[in-house]
Amino acid sequence: MTLVPVSLREANAFVLAHHRHSRRPIRGARFCVGLRQGTRLAGVAIAHRPPNTTLDDGYTLEVARVCTLGERNACSRLYGAIRRAAKALGYRRLVTYTLASEPGASPAAAGFGRIQETRGKPWRTRAEEAGQIKLGPDEPEPRRVRWELVLSEDCAAGLAQEETCEEALP
Repeated sequence: MTLVPVSLREANAFVLAHHRHSRRPIRGARFCVGLRQGTRLAGVAIAHRPPNTTLDDGYTLEVARVCTLGERNACSRLYGAIRRAAKALGYRRLVTYTLASEPGASPAAAGFGRIQETRGKPWRTRAEEAGQIKLGPDEPEPRRVRWELVLSEDCAAGLAQEETCEEALP
C-alpha cells in the first residue's frame, strides 16, 4: 500500500461510499491523505480545524475521518501519515474521536491517548436546522471518545506539569 495525496472531493466521495456510520461530508479540510493498493483507493483520512472552539487554537488539528476498505493496518498507516504531516506543518496537537463502542486500536497504535468520553448530542448543519434538509428520526448521537496526541515538545512539557495543552501554548 502506498500513501498518496487526495483531494477533499475524492476523500468525501470515498467516505460517502464506504464509511460504516458517518456519511456527512467534511467541509474546509486542511489536507487529505489516501492509501492506494495497486490502482484502487483503499483508504482516506481527512484533517481539518477542530469544530470545538476550545480546541481551535491554531496549533491543533482534528483527524475528522479515517475510512478504509478493511486492509490490515490501513487505519494506523493513515493516522501515522496525518501525524507526520501535521508535525511537519508546525501543528502541536492532534485530536480525533471514535465511537465509545469502538476499541480505538488504530488511534492508540498511532500514539493517541484516550482523553475523555463525550456526551452524545446531535450534530446539525445550518441547512438541517433550517429544515432545508430532511433528517431521519431524532436520535441522540452515540457517545464518543476523544483521543489526543501531543506533537510538540513545548506542549508536552506543559502537559507534564498537569496543565492543558492550551495553557502551554504561547
